[in-house]
Amino acid sequence: MRLTALNERAEMIGLKPGQGVAEARAICPTLDVVEEDPMADRKLLEAIADWCDRYTPLVAIDGKDGLFLDITGCAHLFGGEEALLEDVLIRISRLGLDVRGAISSAPGLSWAVARFDDSRVVPPEAMEEALAPLPVASLRLGEETIAALQKMGLKQTGDLLAAPRAPLARRFGAQLLLRLDQAVGLVEEPISPRRPVAQLSAERRLAEPVQAEADLLELARQLAEALKPGLEARGVGGRSFELLLFRVDGAVFRIAAGASQPLREPRRIASLFTERFTAIHDDLDVGYGFEIVRLNVLQHAAFDATQGDFVGEGRQDSSLAAFVDRVAARLGPDCIQGFELRQSHVPERASRLVPAIHVLAAHRRTGSDHAGHGFSRGERPLRLFRTPELVETVAAEVPDGPPRQFRWRRVMHRVQRAEGPERLSAEWWLEEKEEPARDYFQIEDEEGHRFWLFRKGLYGRGGTAPDWYMHGVFA
Repeated sequence: MRLTALNERAEMIGLKPGQGVAEARAICPTLDVVEEDPMADRKLLEAIADWCDRYTPLVAIDGKDGLFLDITGCAHLFGGEEALLEDVLIRISRLGLDVRGAISSAPGLSWAVARFDDSRVVPPEAMEEALAPLPVASLRLGEETIAALQKMGLKQTGDLLAAPRAPLARRFGAQLLLRLDQAVGLVEEPISPRRPVAQLSAERRLAEPVQAEADLLELARQLAEALKPGLEARGVGGRSFELLLFRVDGAVFRIAAGASQPLREPRRIASLFTERFTAIHDDLDVGYGFEIVRLNVLQHAAFDATQGDFVGEGRQDSSLAAFVDRVAARLGPDCIQGFELRQSHVPERASRLVPAIHVLAAHRRTGSDHAGHGFSRGERPLRLFRTPELVETVAAEVPDGPPRQFRWRRVMHRVQRAEGPERLSAEWWLEEKEEPARDYFQIEDEEGHRFWLFRKGLYGRGGTAPDWYMHGVFA
């Protein structure tokens, strides 16, 4: 067992990362060792990244213990870069964490200063001056490259800045020059945010934290009002929304809600979160209240304005889309499902169940009653079994006639009328082995029950009689 991380007191007595635990205990018998938990460390880092969304939505995780924040266009909201950096460090320190940070025009330089220098803001004209006294390890190079540079006496980054570039590239490769150029801002280094950036966003910073659910819903409605002009300017409506609640102790709650039709009306948007709050009531720990509330539009689509009735109000609240949105917000998108057609003539493959929100959205895009295009031949039963059921006993005309009587689910049925066959061949491009064709029959028994059966194969083909299956019922 070896040490992987140390606090300041352990570093002061001479312990080092990678040192054996037995050796460390010999130096300090009272050493308190806690087993490393990478999953818990990652969870904590992601929680801090969520907390940092209060400063910018562009937050990326850097390794095991770092974060990148792209604050372009955000610093003025906090009084400038120095005030923003100070606010971040003070707030995270109050959470009981040791934190260092830096702001510069290059992510590489910020990384180097935060880890190997004091927390500060580096202006663009002083980038090389700030980088020069730092060790070569601040360039995010491999251990072998760092060791080779130190053996040659190149221990500080300033030594590399003053050295000819061609010999460095021949000896250590192009990666060294790339990291050097990134650190001084000569090469662009984009930051990939860990979460998708919202299309539109509205935020309210509160002077006093709020706890009541009614207050949060009213804030959501007000934020939806603020988003409406932006949606109208783009000619779109929101399809996917996210309500972020920043608690005063650093916890962040993300509440997502979707709609089957693009929405602009603030009351409709707020009603989605009313249902979501009802569903997650016990899981939402308000603690000492929320100090920041933000509403994001994650996805939007073209909005088709509709004419209201003579009293100035539409009937959208009673529409199927509004009902599906409310139920899906409370019980989840999978609680109501619809059928999406697929390109297949095999009945059990011709459609699949998808959330009703997606079906209504596809209906709106295509302007048809179907979410897809499939092949349909003849009448299909009202209830189609997911898996065809084997029929126990069948008496049928040979070689390809309809059944005269059959036993299914321990009940004997005598056929009064029959229509068919409708032959469907197997999809050889999907089957692992050759499958015989199916002959489907619509059957009505003496009691008026109607069934959809098929014979798999033909009589006289092979050594055994073909099997019969029940695939659905009409009534």
